[in-house]
Amino acid sequence: MKIVITGSIAFDYLMSYPGRFQDAFVAGKLEKISLSFLVDSLKRQRGGTAPNIAYTMALLGDRPTIMATAGQDFGEYRAWLEEHGIDTSSILNIEDEFCASFFVNTDEDNNQIASFYTGAMAHAGKLSFTANAPDADLTIITPNDPGAMLNYVRECKQIGLPYIYDPSQQTARISGEEIREGIDGCYLLSSNEYEFQLIQEKTGLSESQILDRVGGLVMTMGPAGSRLVIDGREEFVPVAPTRWVAEPTGAGDAYRAGLMRGMQLGLPWGIAGRMGALAAAYVLEQYGPQNHYFTREEFVARYRESFDDEGALDVLLHQPDSIDMPLSLGR
Repeated sequence: MKIVITGSIAFDYLMSYPGRFQDAFVAGKLEKISLSFLVDSLKRQRGGTAPNIAYTMALLGDRPTIMATAGQDFGEYRAWLEEHGIDTSSILNIEDEFCASFFVNTDEDNNQIASFYTGAMAHAGKLSFTANAPDADLTIITPNDPGAMLNYVRECKQIGLPYIYDPSQQTARISGEEIREGIDGCYLLSSNEYEFQLIQEKTGLSESQILDRVGGLVMTMGPAGSRLVIDGREEFVPVAPTRWVAEPTGAGDAYRAGLMRGMQLGLPWGIAGRMGALAAAYVLEQYGPQNHYFTREEFVARYRESFDDEGALDVLLHQPDSIDMPLSLGR
């Protein structure tokens, strides 16, 4: 199963605030907010939803393909991705633009306030699966230029390409009508708990109405774990224990990577979800979304220790490439 990953390619500017954002808000004055947070640190990291997902999938033995747009400053980043086993042939360089930029401030409770500059991402609508990734068996539509996300949804439906719909950070930006169109007929809807509430508000759909429109639901819930609803069956996946927590940026992307790698290998949904939970734990322990590293042997050993499952993930050790598994929601 070849999975093509769409989404942003960006440089992340990660800041740390030594306090709690909520302490700076004045009750009854939220309609007029003017705040400045003095941060302790600023680091520039490789980021963007598409490379973040692809990097972890590559660590897990896949050779993922990214379909996205990047800027004139992408040269070293492209080389780094290729060195780590990621197919960049479907990435289009926009010569007169720079890569997108993600500015995020994280407080001591791991709450985040972020802004995003589109840069070259604004040209993502120039790409199509037919022209740039015709061999895709499944795609994930992650935060990107809103017009491009809508184009990808419509093309997937037109050519019959199953897609995971993950509006994530763009849920606040895109309209309820666009979200409805993305949800209707998607293979999976992926979101965190807060974003799912926002999806409900913007679309006017209840959870049961959303579930009637999607093949399945994947919802991450922070320290409470994650929730999978597939074919009417609900399963809760616990978090993987962390050795320490450095910074949360990219943890959700790693979760999606682990889950999709489990899907490629034909594993039960509960195991695939636990792969996602463990991949997220690796990211939480590092500063930045692509600074974690593990071998497959290390990942399997930690999985078995984390979830007390001695026989799990043998297939990951002995299968270097993706198994040709048909898509099915009935596992």
